[in-house]
Amino acid sequence: MSRPSRKARVLIVDDDADLLKLIGLRLNAGGYAVETAENAEQALAKVPQFNPHVVVTDLSMPGMSGLELLAALHERDATLPVILLTAHGTIPDAVAATRKGAFAFLTKPFESRQLLDQVAEALRSQGIEAGGLAESGAASEDTEWAKAIITRSPKMRDLLRQARRIATGNANVLIQSESGTGKELLARALHEASPRRKAPFLAINCSAIPEQLLESELFGHLKGAFTGATQNKKGLFEAAQGGTLFLDEVGDMPLPFQAKLLRVLQEREVRPLGATQSTPVDVRIISATHKDLEKAVEEGEFREDLYYRLNVIRLELPLLAERREDIPLLANHFLKQLASSHPEGEKRLSPEALSLLGTVDWPGNIRQLRNVIEQVYALSPSAVIPEDLVQRALRNRVGTLMSFDDARDAFERDYLVRVLQITEGNVSQAARLAGRNRTDFYKLLQRHGLEAELFRPAAGG
Repeated sequence: MSRPSRKARVLIVDDDADLLKLIGLRLNAGGYAVETAENAEQALAKVPQFNPHVVVTDLSMPGMSGLELLAALHERDATLPVILLTAHGTIPDAVAATRKGAFAFLTKPFESRQLLDQVAEALRSQGIEAGGLAESGAASEDTEWAKAIITRSPKMRDLLRQARRIATGNANVLIQSESGTGKELLARALHEASPRRKAPFLAINCSAIPEQLLESELFGHLKGAFTGATQNKKGLFEAAQGGTLFLDEVGDMPLPFQAKLLRVLQEREVRPLGATQSTPVDVRIISATHKDLEKAVEEGEFREDLYYRLNVIRLELPLLAERREDIPLLANHFLKQLASSHPEGEKRLSPEALSLLGTVDWPGNIRQLRNVIEQVYALSPSAVIPEDLVQRALRNRVGTLMSFDDARDAFERDYLVRVLQITEGNVSQAARLAGRNRTDFYKLLQRHGLEAELFRPAAGG
């Protein structure tokens, strides 16, 4: 088997030995490290050692199909791009596969340039430039630090690239994002990518603790320092020595306490309550807030000097509504988590239910999506969760559900865009795929302001 390389790695799976060899030659010539497998079972055995960045697989194979391989690969890594190869007769199956998480599909026979373009696009979705890795080092180090973050969103990929670059330093980081977007997950990922990863990562929610208790939690106290202090207690600054301290909802920190925190950040030492001696501390501060801290500074609710101490580097997580491509990944991830801890076992969302989730604005972001998934998992009597159950779960949350007409229009437009992408702007083929005649299909395009020409490859590739 090929050893993991500094080149981007592509695993090819096909039961046709000649085609397997031909695709391998094309990708090798394109600058990729290539591994091949003659069936899905063999591919799964090679994945742990080869650790591919992209998998290219035939859809129809003896034994385990390409669709089953897709599901098995996404059990291991939900963000791994899988490109399906399909004959003309199985295009509807391939379209269904894209709903289940396939990155794209190519219809046989295909041009070398089509294959190379799709692989390059799949790599870009992973934050990797075609032909090689931006980062040096082992493959496991490239992705392990952010394994808890489920995404294929370009916005999130860009953010993770930024995070990977700044993780090696010691500068304080402020994560400015709405509630439920995954601020603590990003903070943990930063810690895991940093030289401090072998030291503790500790977190505290500054909005949930009264001021005196907050001081004790962060700085510690000696026995007898206040009523109820029956023993010495080490604060989080000391407990996180050499590691990372995450201050969540720092914008809600009481104003009088902000001066005390500023002093610790300036002097890099803490004095526990009741103590006369200070203790040096070495921790990196990652803070997070859903508030506009600049506005809070202007209104006198947050100290300007503390703001600049915390906001050395700023990261902003996108809303879930801005990364809709991640909704199916996250929903299926939550379902798998629930299945592992409930006797009812695995359940899945019907295609209609999954499509409906993609039309919601999600003001509560990922936390709200998880709550909805937990509710429909618990209430569904069958292994397939129907659309009407999701509708009822959403209806209980005011303002999260579009009107029926808006939801239908959004789904219809997204569907048309996807079909045009698949067929590269070929209206006849797109109409056949959608089960409509050309005239009706053109009317649909006009209604949604879509032009097929924009989806056709530019001259010269």
